Amino acid sequence: MFRSPHRLYRLLAVAEVITWAMLISGMILKYVLHVTELGVRIGGGIHGFVFLAYCAATVLVGVDQRWGAGRIALGLGSAVIPFVTVAFERWAERRGMLAEVWRLLTESPRTAAERLAAVILRCPVLSAVVILVLVAVVFALLLQAGPPTQWFS
Repeated sequence: MFRSPHRLYRLLAVAEVITWAMLISGMILKYVLHVTELGVRIGGGIHGFVFLAYCAATVLVGVDQRWGAGRIALGLGSAVIPFVTVAFERWAERRGMLAEVWRLLTESPRTAAERLAAVILRCPVLSAVVILVLVAVVFALLLQAGPPTQWFS
């Protein structure tokens, strides 16, 4: 699954689209049809987790592929607008921004961000566990904060 930046990024871009659809469907059930809020709870939770994973992958892939801050920000922004992650992934693929191999597995890192990315890529199991735990912690903190609509009220 994580063998290449291209494969990881495509998987998470599609997962982000699917979870957006789940969340929007749940919102229609809750706010339009007034049937149940279960779809928002389940779809929102799954979407939030995948959103955070997509953001982490965007930064990792962006650093490995030397995207630059603007392209990384564009990738992160694509997760905020429903269904745009796949369009961004396809755009990045057409421009050669998603390689089939991780660059930092063979090249020496030059910056602090590249050194961290290289450690993540060279110790994939440990890194996956650490990243999963970090995403879960952020996710739990966001759950404690409540729905985004209540953050500023």
